[in-house]
Amino acid sequence: MPALRYIALLFIFLAPTAFADGLYQVELILFRQAGETIPSSQPAPEDWAAGAQRLGAGSERATALNNEAAKLTPANGYQVLLHQAWQQMLGTTPSKIIVSTGQEQFGHFPVEGTLSMNQNRLVDLEAEFWVNQFDADGVLVGSEYMKQGSRLKNGELTYLDHGSLGLLIRVSPL
Repeated sequence: MPALRYIALLFIFLAPTAFADGLYQVELILFRQAGETIPSSQPAPEDWAAGAQRLGAGSERATALNNEAAKLTPANGYQVLLHQAWQQMLGTTPSKIIVSTGQEQFGHFPVEGTLSMNQNRLVDLEAEFWVNQFDADGVLVGSEYMKQGSRLKNGELTYLDHGSLGLLIRVSPL
């Protein structure tokens, strides 16, 4: 019986370290697929980034999925809208970050979104993106919208499909 007690105590003390916060590299490619765009019934909300944090200075990393991005050409029926890589801490508590590209206009970007991730055995992901259209005065007039969730294996490239938009993402421990 005492041996079982020691094993139980070891499990209690060592289990949290198995899921401790760790540094990860995240890389994503958001792209438009061939065919007609599927506009959202409403443009991106004013508070599209509610509760999300901007990435810290110096967190950007060189992209590694360049061969995959190079295949997503108009000749093949695709258009890359966003391709970024960065490092961030992931743990059991979800962290929600802002991802955007292009010139900001009245609080919106041509491509804007949030990624919420937490790491247990797998990485739980919630991705929410808007691809925005602006009028000549820079006013938001329409958006394509993508919201997808998935469970990711560390280091594995995952494809999320959502109508006219697609997302390739890889999350790897550093």
